[in-house]
Amino acid sequence: MLHAVWPEKTYASLENPDTMDFVQADPRGFLLQGEESGMVIDEAQRYPPLFNYLQGYADRSSPGRYIISGSSNFLLMEKIGQSLAGRTAVLSLLPFSAAELGREALEANWENAAWRGFYPRVRCTSLPPDLFARDYIATYVERDVRLVRNIGDLESFRRFVRLCAGRAGQILSIASLAGDAGISVNTAKSWLGLLQAAWLVFLLPAWHRNLNKRIVKSPKLYWHDTSLLCFLLDVRKPENLAFHPLRGAVFENLIIAERFKAATHRGRTPSLHFWRDSTGREVDLVENAGDSGSTGKTGGATSEGRAWECKSGMTVPGDFFRHLALFGEEAGVPPERRILAYGGMESQTRSDARVLGWQDALLEP
Repeated sequence: MLHAVWPEKTYASLENPDTMDFVQADPRGFLLQGEESGMVIDEAQRYPPLFNYLQGYADRSSPGRYIISGSSNFLLMEKIGQSLAGRTAVLSLLPFSAAELGREALEANWENAAWRGFYPRVRCTSLPPDLFARDYIATYVERDVRLVRNIGDLESFRRFVRLCAGRAGQILSIASLAGDAGISVNTAKSWLGLLQAAWLVFLLPAWHRNLNKRIVKSPKLYWHDTSLLCFLLDVRKPENLAFHPLRGAVFENLIIAERFKAATHRGRTPSLHFWRDSTGREVDLVENAGDSGSTGKTGGATSEGRAWECKSGMTVPGDFFRHLALFGEEAGVPPERRILAYGGMESQTRSDARVLGWQDALLEP
């Protein structure tokens, strides 16, 4: 991909032993290779001293002259923060979005799509998703991610990661998570932050702008890719999702993770929340609805705000619209910006909301 986007730039990967020898022996000479045409440095986190030399070149070069890429986000960002603060623009690249793949690449049903996930190595090869997930978790999650914080207790960390999978789509209680994992609350917070920094999970905060009711304020937990989620839930084939107790949570995760990617891949900070009041009435996703921190008695969502409800079933009974309609009326979200995503294929416009089949929901701009 880096070659395709910047074909005119010199490309170098620090995974190549010869390139690494060059960098270590003569970092200034290495960087000079890109002074005219520019340079793409892949896996740059493998040689941290290079960032100190890059600082001077960044100061006297035009913006975008040097492109730094790496597969270890937290290590790369740590080095950038130390040596190149104020000199960089950061772009985060998540697994493929459905829009990047196109409708023709999507599976016949959402269970297959969720099980397969959207990591490039699976989508661009014939590698079975469960084998990819197994190796990815063993090498990246349980080795690279764990070693960033020098976590010595592998079994406790493994248990924690699996417990996070079991809480997908649920309101997160750090105390409960810590207790089930057999670790302290502070350790649970630290490990959760690590999974977020590694682009494995993200938190969806509660939306509470201008709704004069008591609401839930703890966040909900989601995974960036459902293939890892399915593996950690012991879903070894798509058919296992048919009667899985977390079937609905996996579908909800599939839709909401796609909304996160849709914003991130456009260079925007995702404005995603959920809404739930003390009686259990809930809307799964409130998108682009303005500041969730204010608590006035009037007003509502911004003109771009949308409300989403996610249902894994293939039929759409009338009561699916109840909470969408309630929230829409109270928050000022009209029917055309209320979306019910469901596990079927047909899309339609109802009086209370737009109904999107799962493929259309994933492809929604």
